Amino acid sequence: MTAEIRTEHPHIVRVMRPAGDDAVIDGTRISVSFIVRQLRTGDTAEDIVASLPHLTLAGVYDAIGYYHDRRTEIDPVIEESDRLAALHDAEVS
Repeated sequence: MTAEIRTEHPHIVRVMRPAGDDAVIDGTRISVSFIVRQLRTGDTAEDIVASLPHLTLAGVYDAIGYYHDRRTEIDPVIEESDRLAALHDAEVS
């Protein structure tokens, strides 16, 4: 079962799941951390919308704003996910 909690950012909701919660663009499964990762690889907000046309620029920019308001909360989530991905890649190689 999931529950959504509105945030002060109009395009961002927190999705509560038994395994934890995540900030996502409202009406999608696209997380704020995913948007940040795409930006870190060099994509622009426009690139993200072009590759995921169900998103809006307003939603992507709101995700960026949400991230900047909560960097200390979201950066550790991204780092842990990156660490787990690197471990997985090392095991597969």
